[in-house]
Amino acid sequence: MENYVEKLRKERGLNQEEFAKIIRVSRQTISSIENGKYNPSLDLAFTIADYFGMTIEDIFIHKGGGNDENK
Repeated sequence: MENYVEKLRKERGLNQEEFAKIIRVSRQTISSIENGKYNPSLDLAFTIADYFGMTIEDIFIHKGGGNDENK
């Protein structure tokens, strides 16, 4: 899943370690989210969105193949 976490974090002047401490996860988790290697849980996605004062939809871009009933 693509996201704007890195862009938003950098706009706040935070490195990965600082941001990780703020939202209580590891720096590796932040790195994996930013690189699209890890999709955060719904709780973590809400925590990130709340920190930036945004909605989950504004930060995370879902390009998955959901159920398309017209197929």
